[in-house]
Amino acid sequence: MLYHLAVSLAIGALCGFAANKIMKGDSSSILKNMILGVVGGLVGGFLGHLIGFGGGWISSIILAIVGSCLVVWLVRKFF
Repeated sequence: MLYHLAVSLAIGALCGFAANKIMKGDSSSILKNMILGVVGGLVGGFLGHLIGFGGGWISSIILAIVGSCLVVWLVRKFF
């Protein structure tokens, strides 16, 4: 269980970093990138489930990056 949590956080951090680069943000905080990546992964997974997309590691990472970009955009728009 702890292993899965560590892997999820690492993937979330990488997806948050990728979304930050795609959205041309500041890379000031790895913690901020990690949080946005994990939240974005949840959002992307939910949206992927709604449209019937997903099932593998690659699609999960793509959905997490897309979800992270969406979360970054929403954070910039409202905060």
